[in-house]
Amino acid sequence: MLYLTLVICFFASILLTPLVKKLAFKIGATDKPNQRKVHSRIMPRLGGLAIFLSFLIGILIMNPSNELLGEYHLSIVIGGFIIILTGMLDDVKEISPKVKLLGQIAAAAVVVIYGGLQVEFINLPFGGIIDFGYLSIPLTMIWIIGITNAINLIDGLDGLAGGVSSIALIAIAGMSLITGTPYVAIMALIVAASTIGFLYFNFHPAKIFMGDTGALFLGYIISVLSLLGYKNITFVSLIIPIIILGVPISDTFFAIIRRLVNKQPLSAPDKSHLHHCLLKSGFTHRQTVLLIYFMAALFGLAAFIFSQATVWGSIIVIIALLITIELVVESIGLIRDDYKPLLKLLKGFKPVNVKNR
Repeated sequence: MLYLTLVICFFASILLTPLVKKLAFKIGATDKPNQRKVHSRIMPRLGGLAIFLSFLIGILIMNPSNELLGEYHLSIVIGGFIIILTGMLDDVKEISPKVKLLGQIAAAAVVVIYGGLQVEFINLPFGGIIDFGYLSIPLTMIWIIGITNAINLIDGLDGLAGGVSSIALIAIAGMSLITGTPYVAIMALIVAASTIGFLYFNFHPAKIFMGDTGALFLGYIISVLSLLGYKNITFVSLIIPIIILGVPISDTFFAIIRRLVNKQPLSAPDKSHLHHCLLKSGFTHRQTVLLIYFMAALFGLAAFIFSQATVWGSIIVIIALLITIELVVESIGLIRDDYKPLLKLLKGFKPVNVKNR
């Protein structure tokens, strides 16, 4: 039944996207080119509505609320409607960041406060426990809002956010099958199938953008699903969703660092995100997107290796990931062109010449 549902969601998205495209032009949900954007003509957005409608079709067929963790289903869907309405308003009217944030807070509050999804404590790897107490609600909401905005930030090239989100959702589904949480796997695969169908029209050269309707919804659903099944567990296991979402999280993290270093407001837009830097490095639009897909897939693979490793093996994986991320950041100038401490250190390192000893 699941395989048939995924096929239905995939084709539903393909069939619904052209209808949403017509609706976008009709209600003025269009994206005009400017100095920060890479497209050169007026493009319809609102494409995320096709993803969401396909997702609704999928959950109506499967009714995953009967599965383990299905008790969160109603709150997740209600929060999804709130985030979709927020994105649609922004795609049509371009609402202020404060209003957009209020919509994200409302969606997160439904899941966390009404639904009861909260990270209450973490068991430390070498003994002991961290009990978040009253901080469990705000910390869980910060995770949901943070990941929602991280996906939104990488939505800068044709097919980028959709592809990275699909890879993350497939990784989440795979890890959920390992941990025995079928609800998460079903929901993740339904959203992934709906998003991949949309990519038929969104991959370069795109015929429609997903807009904030799609980016906010994907960020919201990924943040919630990545948390389900990983709450009240070990510190090591809690790292898994962070690794899976390594591309959007690291891009957002270094965007904050970049603005602090350059003494710019945190909300200031720029053209120095990961995809911008890769384009400046000489990669084509399509090559940049595929390269970031590859990075996202590597993070997913690293998450799987991390989950199966011993504690010390997990530490080695984390160190290797951090070094790799730092090398990529310095190579493409993600923080600043002259920021290359590790590369300079490696360049200055001279191997010992045995013959001269």
